[in-house]
Amino acid sequence: MPKPSILFAASECAGFVKSGGLGDVVAALPVALHAAGYDVRLVIPRYDVIPIDQATRHPSPLGVPIGGGEAWCGVFESRIPGSEVPVYMLDHHSLFGRGYLYDPPGSHAPDNLARFAFLCRGALQLCRYLHWTPDIIHVHDWPTALIPVYLNTVERGGPLGQIATVMTIHNLAHQARFPARELAATHIPASEFRPDSLEDHGGVSPFKGGLYHATKLTTVSPTYAREIRTPEGGHGLDGIMRFRGGDLAGILNGIDEQVWNPETDPAIAAPFSANDLSGKAACKRALQREMGLAERDDVPLIGIVSRLSEQKGTDMILSALPRLLALDTQVVVLGSGDPGAEGYLHMRSHFGGNRFRAWIGFSEDLAHRIEAGSDLFLMPSRFEPCGLNQMYSQRYGTLPIVRATGGLDDTVEQFNPDTGEGTGFKLSHLTLDSLVDTVHWAVYTYRKKRPAFEAMQKRAMRKHFGWDVAAEHYGEVYDWAVRSRRGV
Repeated sequence: MPKPSILFAASECAGFVKSGGLGDVVAALPVALHAAGYDVRLVIPRYDVIPIDQATRHPSPLGVPIGGGEAWCGVFESRIPGSEVPVYMLDHHSLFGRGYLYDPPGSHAPDNLARFAFLCRGALQLCRYLHWTPDIIHVHDWPTALIPVYLNTVERGGPLGQIATVMTIHNLAHQARFPARELAATHIPASEFRPDSLEDHGGVSPFKGGLYHATKLTTVSPTYAREIRTPEGGHGLDGIMRFRGGDLAGILNGIDEQVWNPETDPAIAAPFSANDLSGKAACKRALQREMGLAERDDVPLIGIVSRLSEQKGTDMILSALPRLLALDTQVVVLGSGDPGAEGYLHMRSHFGGNRFRAWIGFSEDLAHRIEAGSDLFLMPSRFEPCGLNQMYSQRYGTLPIVRATGGLDDTVEQFNPDTGEGTGFKLSHLTLDSLVDTVHWAVYTYRKKRPAFEAMQKRAMRKHFGWDVAAEHYGEVYDWAVRSRRGV
């Protein structure tokens, strides 16, 4: 069977615009697939925050059936940075020229169903526009989840009707629900407003519709694929996930091992590798100086790079902080999010002496320096579909302390003090005592079992987290989806 052609449809892509991990995946996976020989292309909205000075504008506009008739947009073409993968941007100023992706700060966009229905229908119109019918359309979370619905309804029996769809669930908690009256604007038949399609608690749920209509489903780690089938992890959609369980695969995200490489990273103070860790000590001292901490080699430095939210366990970290510092540690935090958490961290940082510092906001270079200079990385998420920082940490010999959930459980091996095996420290239940006890265990290992700690560092640094592994697994799912769609 020849390799199928693939159109990625997404609401964001790193290098153009991103708000989180979804954008990183959409930027990286198509490049890995292209390297493996796939014809892969990408369509995203052209938000006004995306510069177009390096993009080519197609001469003809694109018509998209939506609302009371047809809306028209420009089509810009570019490439995913550093690759040959084409990126098509649909330029409709009144829908996407607003200075934000999903919602304005502190509020909600009232027309998000129409905005992203336009993207979904526009992706299908783009196939006609390009005279190119892909074998697969790969959609991502709720903003592009209507594509499978369109293909099974208004496009059924037409020239695009044989396209298979793969829907990736990046985070099932991020759903969207709209008033039932708005369905008419999408041109999707009213008959789809039912519990086994788009209807959810009296509203329209694109995510739910996509889960029912997509040919095959994936999510971003094997453990998360199991967790979302349970009431605890399913966020109200666990029944659907059990129903579609035979069509669901959990595939771990990868990371860019060229960008996250301590041997070549330009953002860090000194290069180092699993064969020579001396540069890591220099990175630690440089981070301590930068953050105003005491330059001590003997103190375990704990790094945190995170969105400040309940999902990430930020509340537990803040509650535990006095007890963690009482273990004679240093703690560095980089993040933003919950205003209350930001305020507490700012205050605590001001009075942190030479053992605690927080930087509110985000800096890519500082994130690299924290990963390189820390001894331990704390990531006690309540749930984590995949997670990337625990993989970055292991690449830099910074041993993760994580809750055993989702991709954290899949990518971090528990330290076994009897055999010395492992690449980090895991807690099963997120309570204040279990969090402090697990950090205490890691700190004890750092101080009293240093050969075992350094052996774990080297083992972690030699692990492979590249996107080529994920691309191979996605290739298997694409073949599976095409066979299923075509009945072969």
